[in-house]
Amino acid sequence: MNKKHALVLALGLFSGIVHAADKPLKVGTTAAFAIPLEAAVAEADKQGLKVELVEFTDWIAPNTTLAAGDIDVNYFQHIPFLENAKAAAGFDLVPYAKGVINNVGLYSKKHKSFEDLPVGATVAIANDPINSGRGLQLLAKAGLITLKPGVGYKATEEDIIANPKKIKILQVEAVQLVRAYDDADLVQGYPAYIRLSKTFDAESALLFDGIDHPEYVIQFVIQPKNKDDPRLAKFVDIYQHSPVVKAALDKTYGTLYQPGWGG
Repeated sequence: MNKKHALVLALGLFSGIVHAADKPLKVGTTAAFAIPLEAAVAEADKQGLKVELVEFTDWIAPNTTLAAGDIDVNYFQHIPFLENAKAAAGFDLVPYAKGVINNVGLYSKKHKSFEDLPVGATVAIANDPINSGRGLQLLAKAGLITLKPGVGYKATEEDIIANPKKIKILQVEAVQLVRAYDDADLVQGYPAYIRLSKTFDAESALLFDGIDHPEYVIQFVIQPKNKDDPRLAKFVDIYQHSPVVKAALDKTYGTLYQPGWGG
C-alpha cells in the first residue's frame, strides 16, 4: 500500500469514527423504566450528548432489535432474563453496566401476615421460568416453603422440599398478577405494574426482595463490539450519578428500588 492510499484509508476510518460519535445513542427500553431514562436523555442533551429513547411494548423486541444493530443498548432486563433470552435465541449480547434493582413483593388483600394464611392457601406467582423462580425465592424468604439448596433463580415447584402450610401455587402470566390480587390469598407483585393498574398500594407488600438478590439488578445490555463506545460510557455515568435522574428514580419508584451499582 502506498502512502497516498494509506492516508486515504486513515482519513476514511477517522471520518467514520467521528460520524459514529455524532449519531444519537439509541437506547431501547420498556414502560416500567422509561421515565427515569427520559430524565437521563434530557440531561445528556444538556451535556452535548444526543440520545434517542426507543420504547418497546414487549420483552422480546428490545433484544432482537439490539442483536440486529438497530439500537445501541437496551435497559429493561436482569441477568437471569438475559441468560434465558441468549439460550433461547442465540443472541451475542452482554451486560455493560448496572442500573437499579426494583423490588418485587408478596401482597395480600385478605391477610395481614404470613401467619394468618390458612392451610391450603392459594398463592399466585408468575408462570414464566425466570419470574416464577423469583416468586419461589420470595416464598422461601417468607418461610412458607423450603427450596433445595443452591437452586437460586432457576427454582421450580419440583425444587420445593417443604411446604408446611400446604399452599397451592397458581402460575399466572406476570403482567396479569395484579388481577389475581382479589382472588388469591397471596400474590407475587411488581410495583411498577401495580402503580400502572392503580388498583392497590404498591408499598403494601408483606415482604419485598431486594439487593439481597443482586442477580435481579437491571442491566444496560449491548453487543460486545460496542463496549468501548464513549457515548455509552457517558450516558451510563449520567444515569448513575446525575441528581436529576436520582430525583426521577425517586419519584417513579419511591422507596421500592436500590441502585445496583453501589451508590
